[in-house]
Amino acid sequence: MREADINVLWLQSGGCGGCSMSLLCADTADFRGQLRQSGINLLWHPSLSLETGQELIDVIQDCLSGRISLHALCIEGSILRGPEGTGRFHLLAGTQEPMMTWVQRLSAVAQHVLAIGTCAAFGGITAAGNNPTDACGLQYEGDQVGGLLGRDWRSRSGLPVINVAGCPTHPGWVLETLAALADARPLQADQLDALGRPRFYSDELVHHGCTRNEYYEYKASAEAPGDLGCMMENMGCKGTQAHADCNIRLWNGEGSCVRGGYACISCTEPGFEEPGHRFDQTPKVAGIPIGLPTDMHKAWFVALASLSKSATPKRVKLNATSSHMVVAPMIKKTRLK
Repeated sequence: MREADINVLWLQSGGCGGCSMSLLCADTADFRGQLRQSGINLLWHPSLSLETGQELIDVIQDCLSGRISLHALCIEGSILRGPEGTGRFHLLAGTQEPMMTWVQRLSAVAQHVLAIGTCAAFGGITAAGNNPTDACGLQYEGDQVGGLLGRDWRSRSGLPVINVAGCPTHPGWVLETLAALADARPLQADQLDALGRPRFYSDELVHHGCTRNEYYEYKASAEAPGDLGCMMENMGCKGTQAHADCNIRLWNGEGSCVRGGYACISCTEPGFEEPGHRFDQTPKVAGIPIGLPTDMHKAWFVALASLSKSATPKRVKLNATSSHMVVAPMIKKTRLK
């Protein structure tokens, strides 16, 4: 192992395993090679490692004792604290001790702690409804600081939990975050946003790079699933509010939710799992969407929407409510004379 390499231990808590499945879709033909090239030494991962049972427990004990330096602890899935704070809804196999206890112990010795996915970051799907398992994030419960480790907890690096949020999280976000920690000048506090997410992806909006932006500009809206128009007004899309670079850093090199015809449900945000309405519907008051674009005042949005709709080209208006292009852009000379 090179001097700059970091040891990474990945554990799964209360969740579906979707973030691991997403990780396996990293855009590379040699996943292990990409890890090595980035300076990442994977001590153990539930889907990628051969070790199991006592072998894993030995690795964990070596990390706790200091025989192995634990540079990055990655936790996937929410922490299950029930019943009644005992954590015994989820025991680490072979130990008869709650997973939350192991996470607390390992967090105390780790140089960095990463919440992989929105469940580990904020509670996510696992904490929805009446939350019978008392699920929470590592350092958040929804948008409130706290969670398992508490408001004031900091890792040995001085950073809070690094929340690589998403449901699932993009493999590029995970690998780039780990690579940044392996760098000679690792991730700093000012490179995390107010919710602890790496800013290299959370400073973008899903709206950025969206292929439906022309329809958004003219407020030419889709009216049914499969329509080409903007899905914000009627179909529940929150791409103008969701912090992620999904339409810039494409999934599997070619797609995103909105490119596949599905509204953005803002899965990188705390509380996305309980929006208070159907995911495919946009709640409105007096015909105006409640969820307006980030940083935009309602009065300006109403004025802009009115002006945009009055100026919508016929081509855009017809295509917006169709499942395929009905009218192609006209051919016009663009060469200056």
